[in-house]
Amino acid sequence: MFPQGVGYLEHLASGQTRLPNRLIWGENLAVMAALLPEYQGKIDLIYADPPFFSNRRYPARVGRNEDSRKPGEWKLAEGYGDHWVDLESYLDMLFPRLVLMHRLLSPTGSLYLHLDWHANAYARVLLDEIFGQDRLLNEVVWLYHGPSPIRSAFNRKHDTILVYTKSDRYTFNVDEVRTPYNDNTVKTFASSSKAGFGKIPDLARGKVPEDWWYFPVVARLHSERSGYPTQKPEALLERIVRASSNPGDLVADFFCGSGTAPLVAARLQRNFIAVDSQRRAVHTARHRLVAAGVSPFQMETASGLHPELDNSAAPVLGWSAEDVFFKHPGGELDYWELDLAWDGVIFRSAAQAFRAHRNDQLPERLSMQGVRGKRRICVRYVLSNGGEGQLSLFD
Repeated sequence: MFPQGVGYLEHLASGQTRLPNRLIWGENLAVMAALLPEYQGKIDLIYADPPFFSNRRYPARVGRNEDSRKPGEWKLAEGYGDHWVDLESYLDMLFPRLVLMHRLLSPTGSLYLHLDWHANAYARVLLDEIFGQDRLLNEVVWLYHGPSPIRSAFNRKHDTILVYTKSDRYTFNVDEVRTPYNDNTVKTFASSSKAGFGKIPDLARGKVPEDWWYFPVVARLHSERSGYPTQKPEALLERIVRASSNPGDLVADFFCGSGTAPLVAARLQRNFIAVDSQRRAVHTARHRLVAAGVSPFQMETASGLHPELDNSAAPVLGWSAEDVFFKHPGGELDYWELDLAWDGVIFRSAAQAFRAHRNDQLPERLSMQGVRGKRRICVRYVLSNGGEGQLSLFD
């Protein structure tokens, strides 16, 4: 009934056995530095979607079954802030992280840096310095529609994705990203032998996309909404992952937000490393990965970080021969997971239950079928307000 997965929550420096897929809660500059000994020159594709220098705060939606047309009624929680003293402080944040990404990339790897008009021009100068001017592969424009309050200028409805390669031996799978020719183009070639100045394309194979892409924003994609702010559409990441990596490659996103990049990477049989400094982002990413049946993946917490503990009413945990029962009376439970062989150190998630984004229902029971002998049961849970907790029982 529920997607099965394996997750581990541990400190980065614990030295435990690593799984190929990793979701890490931590400040990405420190995390990337910690990853260098193991991953320098080994990551095949990095997608980076950092703050845009917008000087705004972005709340997360945590309500269920809300009317999208009535934002004043939405239940909100802290998402993330994009506030900077000035442009210099923003670039001081960005530059060392781009340097580490360059070091982590494999010789055939690519970096896709996703920004908008606020800072993309300055970021290109930084990337020219780090990668070299000749390593700019594309300046991709992502086009989208949506309402805008602007009345004194043209509506700003595109982002810019700067694509840099580590060397001239980079991965680009052209046939993985071809798109159908426009119907008018097909009709033109069918009606005239002179169309295309004597050159006849393979119309059935499709064309290589231009460097401007139209994909709807997530606000228009009901099935993808997670409630996390500035979430990117899966189709956008799918084109990037297909183009610049191969099955079995390693894809990284060090500003992973809601987890679109690792979700798409796993779906396309790539391995992933996903990092974010916001606990709610990491929980949202975990929620989406579990809901999609991505397994296994390893969860880690950088040293010194601690989740907000749940101080509300005590939850109830019990079990029968068939299942485990869990109920939390003091707050809206958003997610819980179960370790049936808790060793007191590493949490190994054998089953998970989560509240669907468009549904108020969350299962209160998880199956223990197949478990034999004595059990050391541990439950970890997350509330919609961000509080977390843990409860253990032994039989």
